Amino acid sequence: MLLRSTLIYGPAILLTRISALLLLVVMTRLIDQTEYGLLTLVVTVGEMTDVAVTNWLRIALLRLGGKGDVSRGSLKLAGQVLLGSTMLALAVSVIASAVIVPERWVEFAIAVCSYLIAGAIGRFALTVLQMQQRHSVYSALESVRGLLQFVLPVAAAILFHPSFLTVSLSSSLGALIAGIAACVMAFRHVVTGPPRFTRREFFALGVPLVVMALAGFGLNSAERIFLKVYYDAGAVANFAAIYVLARQPIDMIANAINMGAFPEVVSRFDEEGRDSSVQLLSQLMALMIRLCLPVAAMLVALNSDITRLLLPSDYHGVSLLFPIIAFSVLCSNLTSFVYGGVIHAHKRPWLLIIVTSLGSVGTIALSLLLIPTMAETGAAYALAGGSLIALAACIIISGRLTPVPVPWRDIAFSIVISLITGLAARLASDMLSSAPPIFSLAVGGAVGSVIFLGQIWLLHPEAVRKVLAKLRGANGATKA
Repeated sequence: MLLRSTLIYGPAILLTRISALLLLVVMTRLIDQTEYGLLTLVVTVGEMTDVAVTNWLRIALLRLGGKGDVSRGSLKLAGQVLLGSTMLALAVSVIASAVIVPERWVEFAIAVCSYLIAGAIGRFALTVLQMQQRHSVYSALESVRGLLQFVLPVAAAILFHPSFLTVSLSSSLGALIAGIAACVMAFRHVVTGPPRFTRREFFALGVPLVVMALAGFGLNSAERIFLKVYYDAGAVANFAAIYVLARQPIDMIANAINMGAFPEVVSRFDEEGRDSSVQLLSQLMALMIRLCLPVAAMLVALNSDITRLLLPSDYHGVSLLFPIIAFSVLCSNLTSFVYGGVIHAHKRPWLLIIVTSLGSVGTIALSLLLIPTMAETGAAYALAGGSLIALAACIIISGRLTPVPVPWRDIAFSIVISLITGLAARLASDMLSSAPPIFSLAVGGAVGSVIFLGQIWLLHPEAVRKVLAKLRGANGATKA
């Protein structure tokens, strides 16, 4: 099931992540560092607010609304809540804009509000598709969104004044177009009927998630805000550029695994019991580490080539942030997708408030301590420290509900595989150190990938054969 989920959602997530990486490469050259820093702050504030507005609604709907047929009553109730929370978020974002970017707060507020409106529409429609088990449609529409959010901002930056506002509004337009298409596709298959949950049940599950999102401000966004306060938007741009490069490949894999795994985890918990659910989470942990850790090792090994190839020279001084940020992303994914899954399965999301609060306190405290003297490096350490604290807290809390069996053998093999993969990639890259970065990166990446796949074949030959068989079957079906 996990492999099937990864293969279905992988292409869409891959395209959206590639779109984000390409946008980074292009925008760091089309707009100056200050404008790019403001653009990343729009995304930071937008994501932070969006989690409190729509992400909790996705989790609540998936947890309470069931799979298959989705009733009109359920969506009407959820839509009313979404409208109210979005209006509140717009008001909050305007106030936040005046505090964070006082010198250009009107432009900033317009950009953030547009981001929130487009995101709310799209996230709601995609959640309905996920509830309807229409995974292929979901994947296709996410691919369209990723393409639009690359093409439209680039076109706008070239044709009009290249500012953060122009780029942000065009990106939101791309998300809105894809969101409207998703609404049309999703609501055609909605069935008539009353809601499957009461307003009280919905809020009982949702309110703790909103509080958790607010408590998670420090864990998810504080370091960039403090960089803006202590330095300027240029420092934010430096940190954000490396953060995107180090985060996207790891997040792409983790999200592809989790997109189909989360509904299955909570479904198994309800229908088959906690033992079946946590066994699936243990498998998810093993697969996530097995795939994400080698990717992180290659990112660290090839960080110099990556930054030289993809970023302008103004951004080259902070490439050493790669290992710190990769570590924090791994911790965050384990917290959210594995141990957080236990808490969601038990319908006790308020416990995640403790997790995110502890992580936020850690990140904020470390930011205040490290950023004034260490700038972007201090921000990376603050993020890693907060992520590690949150992971430790989530392990302890979820363990009191239902312990997740830790696949120690898989983790040990994954660490060895990752070290060998990273070392091979680095040695291959160093052999071409005098060549243009595209050649050293291509050779290092190719050698690392071959070494990784070879080790997987030696350690898990049956699993590899199954994957190849599935891919051949899918290819044959496509040709037919």
